[in-house]
Amino acid sequence: MRRKTRVPPSPLPQRHGVDPVRVRLPAAGTWGTVRAHLVERLSGAGAGVVDGMFDAGRIVGADGRPVAADAPFEPGMFVWFHRDLPQEVPVPFPVRIVHRDEHIVVADKPHFLATTPRGGHVAETALARLRRELDLPELTAAHRLDRLTAGLVLFTVRPEERGAYQSLFRDRRIMKEYEAVAPYDPALVLPRTVRSRIVKERGVLTAREVPGEPNAVSHVELIERREHPGGLARYRLTPATGQTHQLRVHLSALGVPILGDPLYPEVTAPAPPGDFRRPLQLLARSLEFTDPVTGAEHRLRSGRVLAAWASYDRWAAGAYDDGPSDGQ
Repeated sequence: MRRKTRVPPSPLPQRHGVDPVRVRLPAAGTWGTVRAHLVERLSGAGAGVVDGMFDAGRIVGADGRPVAADAPFEPGMFVWFHRDLPQEVPVPFPVRIVHRDEHIVVADKPHFLATTPRGGHVAETALARLRRELDLPELTAAHRLDRLTAGLVLFTVRPEERGAYQSLFRDRRIMKEYEAVAPYDPALVLPRTVRSRIVKERGVLTAREVPGEPNAVSHVELIERREHPGGLARYRLTPATGQTHQLRVHLSALGVPILGDPLYPEVTAPAPPGDFRRPLQLLARSLEFTDPVTGAEHRLRSGRVLAAWASYDRWAAGAYDDGPSDGQ
């Protein structure tokens, strides 16, 4: 059995709630220096950026000391550095805390805020914000919500316990319930369970349904409907699986795409940075689970009201302010 490599602790502190980047050099290669490998590995950044980081002493080894650009390549060596943070427009809505104890934090994430650092969203993420606001530098996410989806996200306080909470999602031992606002179709018979095969290809914005063994299962119920405007309904969605964009794909396939969805049924032009109008009307409403560490029974609920249901006219006019709450 191959022995697992021990990863040294990071010699660099977090910055703005964001971890430094850790790079492990490959076990074999033809690079003569650490710089040569990083220039190739970080080719998207450009050689000038990498050289600038070496010149500024920003690339360090396990002892926290700067690594010289001409340091010889050592297979398996670890180096750390902080990436240059992208220019981000602050998401002007708070992350609300629904539950907090010594093991977990359950947050009610607003629309437009990414769960964890990725791409152009780094410091303006729920994870980075909570690390700063709660002074919990080791906080990690047990799962993720799409950036455009609001609602409950489970974070773990202790890194050594993260796996136990992640297993709740992997082994489907957690009940997740969502709500959505979408058109009302009197011909759509509900409740029903939708089963299909969904694939999401890397680099492609949308997921799609394809023939084959189902890997995505969603239970769809009608909560209530309104005659005006245009015939809207509020739906309860219970996913039994967790494919990318699963609920959005399934409602669109049923002919009732979620209001504010920029991808389904058709891809629309990307919103400019700072455009927080007409959010996707999808909400992770509740989480129910038995705590794998303490044995406590958790039944947690978002206090948000989807904006298009609270006031369709205001939502359609782009007057979203993250304000509606059901008080729970």
